[in-house]
Amino acid sequence: MQPIMDKIRNFCIIAHIDHGKSTLADRMLELTGTVDVRQMENQVLDDMDLEKERGITIKSHAIQMDYKGYTLNLIDTPGHVDFSYEVSRSIAACEGAVLVVDATQGVQAQTISNLYMAIEHDLEIIPVLNKCDMDNAMPERVEDEIIDLLGCKREEILRCSAKTGEGVPEILDAIVQRIPAPVGDPNAPLQCLVFDSVFNSFRGIIAYFKVVNGTLHSGDLVRFVNTGKEYDADEIGILKLDMSPRKSISAGNVGYIISGIKTSTEVKVGDTITHVARPCEKAIAGFEEAKPMVFAGVYPIESEDYEDLRASLEKLQLNDASLTFQPESSMALGFGFRCGFLGLLHMEIVQERLDREFDMDVITTVPNVSYNVYTKDGGMVEVHNPAGMPDLTEIDRIEEPYIRASVITTADFIGPIMTLCLGKRGELVKQEYISGNRMELLFDMPLGEIVIDFYDKLKSISKGYASFDWHMNGFRPSNLVKLDILLNGEQVDALSTLTHRDNAVDFGRRMCEKLKELLPRQQFDIAIQAAIGAKIIARETVKQVRKDVLAKCYGGDVSRKRKLLEKQKRGKKRMKQIGNVEVPQKAFLAVLKLD
Repeated sequence: MQPIMDKIRNFCIIAHIDHGKSTLADRMLELTGTVDVRQMENQVLDDMDLEKERGITIKSHAIQMDYKGYTLNLIDTPGHVDFSYEVSRSIAACEGAVLVVDATQGVQAQTISNLYMAIEHDLEIIPVLNKCDMDNAMPERVEDEIIDLLGCKREEILRCSAKTGEGVPEILDAIVQRIPAPVGDPNAPLQCLVFDSVFNSFRGIIAYFKVVNGTLHSGDLVRFVNTGKEYDADEIGILKLDMSPRKSISAGNVGYIISGIKTSTEVKVGDTITHVARPCEKAIAGFEEAKPMVFAGVYPIESEDYEDLRASLEKLQLNDASLTFQPESSMALGFGFRCGFLGLLHMEIVQERLDREFDMDVITTVPNVSYNVYTKDGGMVEVHNPAGMPDLTEIDRIEEPYIRASVITTADFIGPIMTLCLGKRGELVKQEYISGNRMELLFDMPLGEIVIDFYDKLKSISKGYASFDWHMNGFRPSNLVKLDILLNGEQVDALSTLTHRDNAVDFGRRMCEKLKELLPRQQFDIAIQAAIGAKIIARETVKQVRKDVLAKCYGGDVSRKRKLLEKQKRGKKRMKQIGNVEVPQKAFLAVLKLD
């Protein structure tokens, strides 16, 4: 039975990380009887072990609930800044959003960022105060912050405890009353927005979509507008906890389509599905591609696993549309891929998923951002990899990406946070009080400076109280140099980085010291050098392992000992000429964690 459009409500839950989105979704599913008591567990929508272990949502999850004769389509979204692309896709498929704010922590940076994204799409916002049952909750103070942020009335803010379920029925009632029904014409030509896709090894690619106009029937011949490919809709249905097949899905509803698609490139998130016989006039607009911010090389440990790694990345890309990759090769590591990630947590998660879901052991190189390099003949090259830098003599100037960073914190931590941001070449744009003791600081900073360890440092100096969010703010000229690491005079291209000239000497020295600790000792000395162009700026030596050739000499003449030592020295010299240095995976990772 098709729900009437007036009886459909599409909404998502948005919040800062750890404010209780997934727990609230659990209570809603319990209350509406969508999930059986036996199937109930914490974070029931988070289907990856990784999500449950870390207590974070990585992917948005769609599910349909029935409540008082209404059909509610819920999309649970991630809260971490690295996964904001998932949030933008969920928002594109909804008419309303439940904004969850933690009553013990108040409004945080990601709350504001996700809220603006929802307001841009004209979503109806329902503000909800969560964790009101906790002893350290400050509901009145946090309500004041929400009123300042949204300009809503105090009685419009709902209080609840997602853990105990108190106040959740009121939220469901508010969703039905406040969020508008979807608009669309069930009899118009078919227009569906693809907002997600997953790979199933038995059924091929499953695309999740929202029907904007028209009606899709099982068995219809459909076309994906952007790729131009045509398929039969073998099975369509709605998303309960498992997939539930249906004969037809009409405008306003959310569902899935299985049409035996095998190659990952044929489904693009944000594409429009339409009928071949009666196509729509134009594709659905306003959907933007993910823009990767951090680039790193991913290489298989065994070179024969290269094709397997390609297949694994393609399947992972289906499930995670913000991952981009292209082939590249390295002198030190052989053939691999240059992958683009949204941030460091995203990179860590992708690495972990390659290991768990596809059993791929990979080496990841130092992450970096993309730079615009202008040459003297007026051309411009986009460089994602230090190895791709043009020759120094040809470069006119290098521009690096800048971000506008927003840090929300209590006044107690302003000093250390300012020191941290200014030390990362940040410029303070403005600071203002949000409410009471809490301040928002705005900085312009180079993206390259926050890529590695900025977020961790910010959390530790603010004892976890500061929240951080950012967006791109153009490119600016910068004095950057390429720092190379040489082992026994051989350049290791996987350890090359682009860094600011002022930081280069210090960074090179720390890198050499770190590698000295990590490289295993060989039968010969290993010289570790950091260089800018031909100029060596730092050096460390890993001393050779030596057998005690004097053990058998108990006393006797010194010339006897000399002779044995000279013989050992000649053997070592011959060995050094043909010795290779193995760089362990630990060394690549340690460079990321340089402090």
